[in-house]
Amino acid sequence: MSDASTPAPAGSAPVISTHPLLGVLGVLFGAMTATFTGRLISVGLTDLRGAMHLGVDEASWISTVFNAALMFIGPFSVYLGGLLGPRRVLLACATLFTVISLVLPFAGSLPLLFALLVLAGLSAGTFYPLTLSFVLRNLPPRYVLIGIAAYAMDIVFTTNFANSLEAWFMDHLSWRWIFWNGAAFTPIMMVLIYFGIPWQPLPQPKEGQPRPNWRGFLYASLGFSLFYMALDQGQRLDWLNSGVIVGLIASGAALLLATIVRRLLMPNPLVNFSFLARRNTLLLGCVLICFRFVMLATVVIIPSYLGSVQGYLPLQTGPVLLWVAVPQCLCGILAVYLLKYIDARLILTLGFLLVAIAALMNANLSSAWSGNNFTASQLVMAIGYALSFNAMVGAIILEVFNTGALRRPIDILTFAGFFQTVRLFGGEIGAAFMQHFIPIREQFHSNILGLGIQLGLAPTDDRVIGLTAGVASRSAGLPNAAGRAVEVLTLQIRQQAFTLAITDAFILVACSTICCLVFIACMARVPTQYQQILSAPAVSA
Repeated sequence: MSDASTPAPAGSAPVISTHPLLGVLGVLFGAMTATFTGRLISVGLTDLRGAMHLGVDEASWISTVFNAALMFIGPFSVYLGGLLGPRRVLLACATLFTVISLVLPFAGSLPLLFALLVLAGLSAGTFYPLTLSFVLRNLPPRYVLIGIAAYAMDIVFTTNFANSLEAWFMDHLSWRWIFWNGAAFTPIMMVLIYFGIPWQPLPQPKEGQPRPNWRGFLYASLGFSLFYMALDQGQRLDWLNSGVIVGLIASGAALLLATIVRRLLMPNPLVNFSFLARRNTLLLGCVLICFRFVMLATVVIIPSYLGSVQGYLPLQTGPVLLWVAVPQCLCGILAVYLLKYIDARLILTLGFLLVAIAALMNANLSSAWSGNNFTASQLVMAIGYALSFNAMVGAIILEVFNTGALRRPIDILTFAGFFQTVRLFGGEIGAAFMQHFIPIREQFHSNILGLGIQLGLAPTDDRVIGLTAGVASRSAGLPNAAGRAVEVLTLQIRQQAFTLAITDAFILVACSTICCLVFIACMARVPTQYQQILSAPAVSA
């Protein structure tokens, strides 16, 4: 095994890191930092709006701009990684992200704020695909499961822990730590990557091979980013009734069409799309989209219910979500252990079944539920998330081993860029659908409830009389009390309608797991399992 500081000859086998555990920790910190920053911005959007004196419309673009930049750099990371090597890109982008995170709270104008958010998203967006490519190409086989646990566990954990962390920042420190959190963690990641990922010479194209071209990556990345922005802002701007949304969709479609045309005329040597045209690869992409959708149960649905119906603040919502985050540490270790002996598809099936059970448990909620009522279902959900996500990442890496992609850097970069794009874009499709689904169902239930609650009907009049008596002592006369009683009744109807909409959302999550189980059932069993991989000798340079 060669020393990490010794350059590898051109065309040689992947250099194995002499400090693989440091590389795994670098993966952990990279994925965790990017996830934390995106979630903290989304969760803390109201606090950012107040601290920066922004309007609702202006503030709504903060998370959109940052996440669209993450979307942009996903496919483009394939080009950068192939041109410069993952280590150089990660260290440079981590340095840039640290500096930007430090200065973001001091942005004096909205255009400057958006420009810094774009740079922050572009730099942080490289952490996912390039650190994953390190796990796939440079980690000795005996450490593969550790890499899976580090990469899989911290994404789900940090997603659900962000609410508690943001509330703690606001209660004990400052809103600026929504951005400074990244500046605190990224230097640790840089040190781990510096010592954990070996130095390698600049990749050189083979003789007679066309040189890599950035234009196709630019068109694809920008096209996906515009689609992402349209999805993220669509519900707020009323979708196709907004000229902004129509413009974003039309521009994105034109850029993706240009990408296809350019690919047909001038194939890029850094992308091998034929490698992706495999049954298991495409089905795993669908499974990833399904997983991102079922995660909305804790990311969107429960916080929406607790905030809208029970009036919970982020500080109060955080402990409820921790019932998903904390148990995943132990369950993630269990899932990785099971991967050594059990087919990943079986673990995937069990994990999604548990998610479906937890969603159906939550579908029994009423407007009287508080955070404590979610404890049992959250525990089941945590086990399901840990099993399904670790098994999914394990199945993805198994696909790489079984296709022989480890010997072809172009396939690894293509693979990582594909799943980064699917993760972000597929997740946003699910989030946009859920944001549209809940208001539509709330309106439906409100109309249905309204049909049976009309003034003049005996049950309605009895309810109004009871409410009038309840508020009479705090009202200026009987007519004022009657008016307030009608307002209270209207709010109660809205509360019940929203509760029923949330119930429908949980049922939808449970139904989506059925689609995922169909995808899993269609996956083929791969010949090489983790027992064979773990017993294989490390590759020497």
